Amino acid sequence: MGFGDLKSSAGLKVLDDFLSDKSYIEGYVPSQADIAVFEAVGRSPPPELFHALRWYNHIKSYEKQKTSLPGVKKALGKYGPADVDDALGGDSKDDDDIDLFGSDEEEESEEAKRLREERLAQYESKKAKKPALVAKSSLLLDVKPWDDETDMAKLEECVRSIQADGLVWGSSKLVPVGYGIKKLQIQCVVEDDKVGTDMLEEKITAFEDYVQSMDVAAFNKI
Repeated sequence: MGFGDLKSSAGLKVLDDFLSDKSYIEGYVPSQADIAVFEAVGRSPPPELFHALRWYNHIKSYEKQKTSLPGVKKALGKYGPADVDDALGGDSKDDDDIDLFGSDEEEESEEAKRLREERLAQYESKKAKKPALVAKSSLLLDVKPWDDETDMAKLEECVRSIQADGLVWGSSKLVPVGYGIKKLQIQCVVEDDKVGTDMLEEKITAFEDYVQSMDVAAFNKI
């Protein structure tokens, strides 16, 4: 398990493939797993690795609050696809069986190349069998109360009580807006084909005893 050397092109390619059907390294919200891998990458991936680049830019926005993200950092090798070693070289014992310093060096090198190509072909075959990518979006919602006497804990409880297939609630915080009033800023991940912003607004504003309005503060495809 692991991505390999994330400073190398090969490691970044494995990361890009891994994120082709995932929003985050683990789970459905940003966590310490994303911070650990983000720090190991250390720089923006090239544009052609658009899954890795999309993830990198998204996690970069959490740099100032990275210590508050859930989870506990693990060793880098604990994250990533379980079959990456098989895909990019296999077990070290297999490599030891190939004597690159034998009497016919050119022939042995060709054999090593052939084995590597076979393993890469197997890896690509596994990827091709993965289910179709589900289009998702990350939303940041601003939910505004009526006044400074609104019970914000109850307001958030109402918002999180909204459950739907394709909807996952994330982290939240209260943001001052003036005159002692605070708004609820809450993140969620939605499957585009199942949950829309209109539906969320309708359900959230239905709690009219607490909610004055709802706005979409940020919308990112993932």
